[in-house]
Amino acid sequence: MTEALPGERIEDKSLGELVALASSNVSNLIRSEMDLAKLELKDDAKKAALGSTMFAVAGLCAGMIVILLSIALAYGLVAMGIWHWAAFLIVSGVYALLALVLIGIGYLRMKKIDGAKRSRRQLREDFSMLRKRGEDRDEDRAVAGPDARELTD
Repeated sequence: MTEALPGERIEDKSLGELVALASSNVSNLIRSEMDLAKLELKDDAKKAALGSTMFAVAGLCAGMIVILLSIALAYGLVAMGIWHWAAFLIVSGVYALLALVLIGIGYLRMKKIDGAKRSRRQLREDFSMLRKRGEDRDEDRAVAGPDARELTD
């Protein structure tokens, strides 16, 4: 029996029973903590899904606003006396110019990515150190002979 009943005294249990009782309690505690973490993560996932849905709807609304403002700008140009086709072409040109500027900025930002140079350099150094250490061991074995014992760190 690995559980302490309400009327039992823990002092009367053997060492093996006490270890089993402690192990059982630790297992129950870990299981309870895991269940709590699962519930919290599930709740957080629901909140994140709802928030991302709201952002998507807001993005859709913003896109519709941009379209409507573009049409309003084109008709504003028409009201100033510009032909319909020219007004819509001007608005399209403004968006094309904006897209080119954003592409240029994005290209310059992408050129600044260094591709984790420090991490790659550190990995190369680590591998070369490991290779060198392996070569040193091979040389030590060759010098010591086949019957020599290898000392480990």
